[in-house]
Amino acid sequence: MADEELEAIRRQRMAELQAKHGVAWDRPDSESANGQGQEEAKQRENDMRNTILAQVLDQSARARLSNLALVKPEKAKAVENYLIQMARFGQLGGKISESGLIEILEKVSQQTEKKTTVKFNRRRVMDSDEEDED
Repeated sequence: MADEELEAIRRQRMAELQAKHGVAWDRPDSESANGQGQEEAKQRENDMRNTILAQVLDQSARARLSNLALVKPEKAKAVENYLIQMARFGQLGGKISESGLIEILEKVSQQTEKKTTVKFNRRRVMDSDEEDED
């Protein structure tokens, strides 16, 4: 991994730890400052996510992921988390193309696919007209 990627991962991890523990070292202890610190931590985390995703996805894959986020934000978030985790562990060999992203989307879809079945119980109800014909 490049030094920039490692630094981005370190900053993101630090932001996660600060957000988790509610720590804002450079802020005075007050309720509004703590709220601002959490917002800033979330913003930093989003920036880090975007930085990492920009480094691992090419333009077409990034556009597809953005389109997916508009339609199914929870699935897009799951794919982003998967990609970031792969980047952190050095499992990505380079930038992922749109076709590579489609394969990842299929994997995530298979893992999160809900198995539903519909069962119809049909009962035959005798009409009063049918009885009169005899």
